[in-house]
Parts: sequence; C-alpha cells; structure tokens
Amino acid sequence: MNIKPDAIIIVIFMVLLLFIPGKTFAATQTKPVTLYPTKGEEIGFVYEAFLNPNQEPADEEDTPPFAPKEFLSTEPSVPRNQRKSRGHGMLRITNDLSKAYVYVKTENVNFEDINMFHIHCGRPDQLGPILIDFGNSSNIQKNFADGIFEVELRNEDIEKVSNSGHGIVGAFTAGCPIVPGIPDNVKTIAGMQYIAQKGELYFNLHTKAQTFYGDIRGKLHPVM
Repeated sequence: MNIKPDAIIIVIFMVLLLFIPGKTFAATQTKPVTLYPTKGEEIGFVYEAFLNPNQEPADEEDTPPFAPKEFLSTEPSVPRNQRKSRGHGMLRITNDLSKAYVYVKTENVNFEDINMFHIHCGRPDQLGPILIDFGNSSNIQKNFADGIFEVELRNEDIEKVSNSGHGIVGAFTAGCPIVPGIPDNVKTIAGMQYIAQKGELYFNLHTKAQTFYGDIRGKLHPVM
C-alpha cells in the first residue's frame, strides 16, 4: 500500500494535537484591548527651552546690510555677553497632535520693549524661518505683562504663517519645510511635533534693541 507523504504529515500533526494542553491554544488568542479615544486630548509630548542671549548666533552690529527695514533695531543694542535677559519656556502637545500649549516666563526683559516673538525651525546658529508668529494670535506685550506668556496653538496658527510668505523675504522667513530643500511647508501640529523631535525648533524673543537676531533664544528639547 502506497501512502502519500502529505497524508503522513497530516497524521503526525493530528497525533501531536492530542498531547498539547488546551490552555496552550487559549494563550495564543488575542487578549481584549481597552482603548481610550479621549486620551488623545491629554498632553503626550513635552519640550522645554531655556532662553538666553548666548544662543543668538551674532550681535545686532552684525546685521547684514540687505536686511529688511522691519527687522532692524530701533533702539541702541547691547552685546550678547552683557545682557542679563533670560527665559524658560515649555511647549506641550496633545497625544492626538491637534493642539499645543506654550508657556514662557522671562526675567530682566521689559515687556514693553518686546516687538516680536516666534517659534522658528532651524539648527543651532542658524536663522531659521518662522513656524509660529505669536503676534498673529495675541497681543505679545499684554500677554507677557503678567509675568508668564501663555497661548494655545492649532493648525490654523501654522497655516497663517505659511500662507503669509509672499515675495523673496517671505519665501525665506515664513513657513518651515517638512523636508529641507522641498517646497512643501508644515501645516499641522503633527508637523510641528515632527520637527521638535528632530531637535530643530527654537523660541526667539525679539526686542526693539535686538530685533534682527533677537534678544534671547532657546532651543526646544524633550523633557526627560
């Protein structure tokens, strides 16, 4: 009698099944998973920065001659190593990447002298383009007046900056590329978080005396 190899394999497999405890099969089944969609609204990503003048790549006297008028200081500047201004900021992003919250406290900065405040994308020593212009969503001086700057960010705040990049100046200063060299800007909080993970976001607080480079700058890094 000829027995086919396939039949022998099937018989062996069935015999083995008789010696395997039933609980072994139960253990291989997928266990129930409890999911919580509302946890997406909770904070899941936290970054912080310590702002100081020494993170600025140059002094105002080094401002290039072709700089646009709106980026030029209107008050006498002070060298970086002589300024006492400091700051501590946090960027907190929800799990579902729909919102972000910013908190910044400064010392030795006259809030009435503040003329711009941004989140830029760029590596240390670079003057990177603007991702968030806080002047679009709040009165910066009034927000700083009580000691701590606070603001909630959504996709619209990023899109507003990205869509404002008109002309040569705007093309280089407004909107952050998702991938450097490719003309497609970040449009969402998810994109912001992606750049933050790469360590390429920073706060820059500008004043009337330190307008081009900024008064204090702080690289954002993950809170451990």
